[in-house]
Amino acid sequence: MSDLLARLNSEQLQAVTLPPQHALILAGAGSGKTRVLTTRIAWLISTGQCDPAGVLAVTFTNKAAKEMLARLSAMLPINTRGMWIGTFHGLCNRLLRAHHRDAGLPQLFQILDSGDQLAAIKRLLKTLNIDDEKFPPRELQHFINAQKEAGLRPDAVEAWDDYTRRRVELYREYETQCQRESVVDFAELLLRTYELLERNEPVRRHYQRRFRHILVDEFQDTNRLQYRWLKLLAAGDAASGTPAACLFCVGDDDQSIYAFRGAEVGNMRDFEREFQVANVIRLEQNYRSHGNILDAANAIIRNNSGRLGKNLWTEQGAGEPIRVFEAFADSDEARWIVEEIQQLVRDGALRADIALLYRSNAQSRVLEHALFSAGIPYRVYGGLRFFERQEIKHALAYLRLIANADDDTAFARVVNFPTRGIGARSLETLQEAARTWNTSLYATVPHLSGKPGTVLAQFVRLIEDLRRETARLPLPELVDHVLERSGLRDHYKAEKEGRERLENLDELIAAAANFIAESQADAAAQAAEHALLADFLAHASLEAGDHQADQGMDAVQLMTVHAAKGLEFDAVFLSGLEEGLFPHENSILEAAGLEEERRLMYVAVTRARQRLYLSFAQSRMLHGQTRYNLRSRFLEEIPEPLTRWLTPPKPRGSAATGFGGYYEPPRGAFAARPAAVAPPVARREVGGLQIGQLVEHARFGQGVIVAAEGNGADARVQVNFGSAGVKWLLLAVAKLEPSA
Repeated sequence: MSDLLARLNSEQLQAVTLPPQHALILAGAGSGKTRVLTTRIAWLISTGQCDPAGVLAVTFTNKAAKEMLARLSAMLPINTRGMWIGTFHGLCNRLLRAHHRDAGLPQLFQILDSGDQLAAIKRLLKTLNIDDEKFPPRELQHFINAQKEAGLRPDAVEAWDDYTRRRVELYREYETQCQRESVVDFAELLLRTYELLERNEPVRRHYQRRFRHILVDEFQDTNRLQYRWLKLLAAGDAASGTPAACLFCVGDDDQSIYAFRGAEVGNMRDFEREFQVANVIRLEQNYRSHGNILDAANAIIRNNSGRLGKNLWTEQGAGEPIRVFEAFADSDEARWIVEEIQQLVRDGALRADIALLYRSNAQSRVLEHALFSAGIPYRVYGGLRFFERQEIKHALAYLRLIANADDDTAFARVVNFPTRGIGARSLETLQEAARTWNTSLYATVPHLSGKPGTVLAQFVRLIEDLRRETARLPLPELVDHVLERSGLRDHYKAEKEGRERLENLDELIAAAANFIAESQADAAAQAAEHALLADFLAHASLEAGDHQADQGMDAVQLMTVHAAKGLEFDAVFLSGLEEGLFPHENSILEAAGLEEERRLMYVAVTRARQRLYLSFAQSRMLHGQTRYNLRSRFLEEIPEPLTRWLTPPKPRGSAATGFGGYYEPPRGAFAARPAAVAPPVARREVGGLQIGQLVEHARFGQGVIVAAEGNGADARVQVNFGSAGVKWLLLAVAKLEPSA
């Protein structure tokens, strides 16, 4: 027993050895929550308080469940295979298999993953002859899953308008189809299990008597239905003399970042109140990060209201200051990150211990390009590299057909994407004819007759129109025009979760603009019809090649902050710390949204063990537009003594006093100047003032003009005034003065 508890600190020991009762363990980042959970189970079993079959442990990933089982096997001389430890979905599947008749399911029911579910919905719409533009399949999938996660069957959904009523009818038809085909989706697993336990008293009593201790990992990520499921199992039954089970919930409200998936951080407070939890134990000693990193994380998250509250600390010492870099542009930011990574590697760091985090997937393109150009191996964790993403491949296929109509691979990829009524039979006919005549698919189309020839000819006309319309357009405008005319933008706009794909498409325009800026092609080549397009496509193919590091290779890790949760690295670079990007513009105007963004920032900061680098750019090409940015409010929330601010080199003749070739400004210098003074850009004059020009305002002080519109008395400019914010001003009223 002493060996089991030997490595626990006082708070961990208190949590592990609690008497049988409800408990809430607030486990901060890096505080050893997995150790506490597994040791608690081992302690309950080894002290005879619970049989292995009487434990139910719920995790959120299969990886976490396997790790827990492996640790228990090392702690206890028992076979853990029969223990009920797994994810919500895995445990529900196990229960439904055992009681399939009571649940109204065949014994061999199959489970639909997210992709299979979407395919089933598309098939349903086609069977019912429903226009999938009026009822986009992905949006309908989101609606159905949201109702199930709220515990609502079609008859219980309130429909306030005709559109919602029709979606409810389709939900009902979808349920009928699934029942007929003996399949269940992920949301159905949980809802069907909850209904089984709620309605079938013998089954419910059996599991209430069996599971005397219920332990939940990552409790802050539970949704409402999952919480109801836990409450039902733990409730006990007075009539049968079954006492309530002990709920042992471990989580961190400061790391609740999945509201978009239905997670309810409020479940933690509800649990504390509804179960009258007497023991709320805080695990605050961090075994991962140095003190400066933890102090920064504590300072940031302290600005959120309604927290259950804790303060991370460590015995590892303060460590190095947090580097904060202000770049003129996103390309400068990426270059600085690459230089710092190269220095870390020269100093002996493994690339695999270095992570590059960003808020939005669209940010990865400029970072990937910088790493690729420097020859630094990297791997995109939990996602695809920019040029390998589905929507980018579709867009590039259209561009390839404009440059080369005989590209059969590009033709096959987009001939019916977005859907334009070209069926499999028509494509088979085309392919057979192309083989017979030894011509490309594109060149074969004019020779086809009947319906296949008619529908395919419409696609060929679209490509011919695109080729003609874009013949003399600058490359970024060419890409933009193709995205619009091809229907790709409209297609992804119709998807419920298509916003990120649209952002990536816009980022392709930025990639084209950057390619021109970096291209060595002479003016004649750039002016030639579609010559630069061919060069750009070659560049895209090279960057989409095999430079991605193989599994197990020493490579820098790239990922979104969401994907980084649960991971840790010696050195972490967090880029794009700008208002509108991080915190994201969709969240800034809502208190709950802003607080979730702050929790996301807290997660990002606490991924770092030894070194943390934060960066932002005064201007950024994102979603096809140049943006002039204020630095993120989260940077302002970090106490100044914890940081070391850097900026690009001073003008010639100035002394460089920082490290890595960058200048370290005097303390307070950043607070006294506009947060985003733009570098020289293409000038547009409005009322004697130009975009990029510094101006003075009597009330707001010094700022930089970032946009302009209108003429005469209606002329107005948008000015970034740093701490005073970004404001539109009518020139006839504002009385702006040029600033030296």
